[in-house]
Amino acid sequence: MRHLRALCAIADTGSVHKAARQLGMTQPSLTTQLRRIEQAVGGRLFNRERTGSRPTPLGRTVLTRARPIVAQMSELIREAKDAAGLGQAGPGGRLRLGSTGSRAVPGWLRRLHGRLPEFDITFQTDVSANTLLRMVADNQLDAAFVHEVEGAPLLVPDGIELRVLVQREPQFVAVPATHPAARAGRAVAVAELADEKWMVDPSVDGDWDGLRQVFAAARVDPRVVYGDYLSAGDLVAAGEVVTPCQPTSQPRPGMSIVPLAGDPLGVRLLVGFRTGWGRGAEGDAVFDDLRASYEEVAWGSPAYARWLAARQSPALPAMA
Repeated sequence: MRHLRALCAIADTGSVHKAARQLGMTQPSLTTQLRRIEQAVGGRLFNRERTGSRPTPLGRTVLTRARPIVAQMSELIREAKDAAGLGQAGPGGRLRLGSTGSRAVPGWLRRLHGRLPEFDITFQTDVSANTLLRMVADNQLDAAFVHEVEGAPLLVPDGIELRVLVQREPQFVAVPATHPAARAGRAVAVAELADEKWMVDPSVDGDWDGLRQVFAAARVDPRVVYGDYLSAGDLVAAGEVVTPCQPTSQPRPGMSIVPLAGDPLGVRLLVGFRTGWGRGAEGDAVFDDLRASYEEVAWGSPAYARWLAARQSPALPAMA
């Protein structure tokens, strides 16, 4: 089962690096495990390309058999826990949530704990929206808050119902506080940042694809470095890079958050539920409390609040 889960994770994330994160192991360990699996089946299962790992014809055949086995094992474990009395940890039941990174999450969980005090609420994060949706489909999560980058649609599994939280959230850019756009307090054009080094996290689904389309539309070819967004803030503050960011991001010493002129980069914010579950009482609570938390952090973010006020909040009608 460990080998089958590893193969599914690589296929779902499209990357050994992302799969290793999801599985809680190092990339070299997962690479070694994959080699052993390939030796056992007698052939290469993935082609390693510049943009990620793609299943070979043999890999697709193996995955066709592996996915039902993994799903059945997950269901077996769930049923066994329920039979043993472990499936509902609280008197009201359990609520299993996931999310890609967002400042709305703490307020979301706080509201849900207050609304559903009898529920045992668990939570996990992942940089991959596709991974989280797959976990919902496999009944490992009840709901997942994810984002879909324009031009890079998510791979939505069967059995998932999506509810739109924000139809289009503009993506801003984090620049050094010494940058002219930061000092002027205005939106910055992509062309003005053509000579900057852009940091992108390639493990975040769709981010690089979306940004590459923005560069192409602006006819610029800036230098791109790869890293994780957790460390990007320090490099921005040091004047080394600029990086795309959520509009709810907060400025920090040495760094400013500014809109991109013309809003060329956007994402759709979604909540994925198992089909049918998301329209029940718990599903409505999950969605409504997330919306309230998002509104709170949106209006509490200076650059985003100014952007929303100037446009009378067209992307967020609940805030208008």
